[in-house]
Amino acid sequence: MQRRQFLIGSGLAAAAPLLAGTSLSTPALAQGGQITGAGATFPNPVYQKWAEAGRAATGLTVNYQSVGSGAGINQIKNRTVDFGASDAPLTVPQLEEASLLQFPAVMGSLVAIVNIPGIENEQLKLTGEVLADIYLGKITKWNDARITEMNAGLTLPNLAIAPAYRADGSGTTFVWVSYLAAVSPEWKQKVGVGTSVRFPAGTGARGNEGVAGTVKNIRGAIGYVENAYAISNKLVTTQLRNKAGQFVKPTHEAFIAAATNADWTTPGMAASLIDQAGATSWPIVSPTFILLPKNPSDAERSRNVMKFFDWAFKNGATLAQELEYIPLPAPVQEAIRTAWKAEVKANGQPVWNG
Repeated sequence: MQRRQFLIGSGLAAAAPLLAGTSLSTPALAQGGQITGAGATFPNPVYQKWAEAGRAATGLTVNYQSVGSGAGINQIKNRTVDFGASDAPLTVPQLEEASLLQFPAVMGSLVAIVNIPGIENEQLKLTGEVLADIYLGKITKWNDARITEMNAGLTLPNLAIAPAYRADGSGTTFVWVSYLAAVSPEWKQKVGVGTSVRFPAGTGARGNEGVAGTVKNIRGAIGYVENAYAISNKLVTTQLRNKAGQFVKPTHEAFIAAATNADWTTPGMAASLIDQAGATSWPIVSPTFILLPKNPSDAERSRNVMKFFDWAFKNGATLAQELEYIPLPAPVQEAIRTAWKAEVKANGQPVWNG
């Protein structure tokens, strides 16, 4: 399968322009309409791919800045962009306070990435409990007995573990620590869940790009990134033990197995796919969300945001799957269009007329 290469360096500043969230605009297309968005790095590869592919069909130029969920939430609350993006869903009171509509756009998966001499892709087995204790600073060497016992046949070095985590407000972190809290009572009590938490051990980096770059450059490192970054940069991923007690590899089939259990009837359409049941389910799958003003000051720009995602829902499934994302089920897409028409209004009139 041919995939675009998302290059990484030592951090966000060294990332390729595509991942840095640079504008996809061109002068020839600008007159067709431009929309701006900012936020999560987790879905950035697919948003950029959709924007590039959809320009001719929609006439829209999409400028999406991959600056992290926290920054994206702040920008849409301040109305400095047309839409915000966050992997961490807002609560109903938060949405009401900011007069925002929240809807999922696509689903993706987090993977653990490692840099251990002699260890190849998908060889190492880890559990959520071990991951939690690594990030708690309780397991500090790769040849710790808890790791070697579940990895018979692998030679693990007496090498210090160097955890890497997101230093910025991050929906990717929210998903990661939600998983750690689900499997580790100690993590839930001592660290908790949020877009920005105080990690007891490790080094911070900005963006999925920064974490990927840190792990790639430091022997003994471990980190967490959206799966597309790991695949495109040929990073070494691990197996994880799921809720059914099975070690599974990070495959598209395992992601889909987890996604089939989503409950989209939750308030704000904030379905949780963390540690889902099923023998083949990958344990860290999550939707990522778009935030759109319910009372847009510019109805046309708001309509164009919905036009873009409507096109992506109808035409972007294959592009999403090529990047290892999971498209939304058709009934969820229809529920989103219904919400657009019912809740996004200018001067009392629905903005969406699709």
